[in-house]
Amino acid sequence: MDAATDRGPRPVPARARALLQAAHLGPSVAVTTLTALLAVAAGPGAARGVLVVAAVAAGQLSIGWSNDLVDASRDRAVGRTDKPVATGAVAEGTVWVATALALAACVVLSLACGWRAGATHLLLVVGSGWAYNLGLKRTAASAVPYAVAFGALPTVVTLALPRPLVAPVWMLATGALLGVGAHLLNALPDLADDAATGVRGLPHLLGARTVRVLAPLVLLAGSAVAVLGPPGPVPLSAAVGGVLCLALAAAAVATRGRTPFLASIGIALVDVLGLLLRS
Repeated sequence: MDAATDRGPRPVPARARALLQAAHLGPSVAVTTLTALLAVAAGPGAARGVLVVAAVAAGQLSIGWSNDLVDASRDRAVGRTDKPVATGAVAEGTVWVATALALAACVVLSLACGWRAGATHLLLVVGSGWAYNLGLKRTAASAVPYAVAFGALPTVVTLALPRPLVAPVWMLATGALLGVGAHLLNALPDLADDAATGVRGLPHLLGARTVRVLAPLVLLAGSAVAVLGPPGPVPLSAAVGGVLCLALAAAAVATRGRTPFLASIGIALVDVLGLLLRS
């Protein structure tokens, strides 16, 4: 008898909250928001922009739910109380169904954006997320899915334009650097629990002290590419954005828990907003 049965039937709103929590809602919303800002900057049109954002949202939900399903036994072993699947706050069967529905919606919505944008999103963004969940997170190549997925995201948007094109190299590099930095900071609070259950990804090999310093430097490198990469003079808004990124990087170094990861998301948002102001 599982933990959820011991407590009796849970109210539907509570189960719904647990289901959303299992989807890693914060990162999912952050990536979807970044996509929406990229779509506004690229200008694929309102209808196509909504399709791209919806496809990315569905893909992120499938990645988040599959992550908690794959890690459920590990999370139980280390007593993670913030993982609804591990605690029984939501049934695994429910999460499997939600994952399948999100993935099916992602396929349909992605292909509705055009086969180029759809294939790029499914293979490089969603595929990278699933590859991470299914094994790469346990290897020294754990940062590769983040680099590929975040690096490919701008191209998903630009390939959905009426005249599809690949995003410029500087934008791909910015995305890849931000993805690697976010991965390092996201793993930081869980290094001890991960090590106890056999996970040896790149952050674990580097160690907490190195990650705490290296990750903000990687994020700032991405910000520098975002500021200096576009053609033309650097506007005042980009300079202000650079100062904000420095402050957020400092916060990532000085704080603990999930705050460093939130700071990395903040840096990504500042970078994309800077792109929007320059478009």
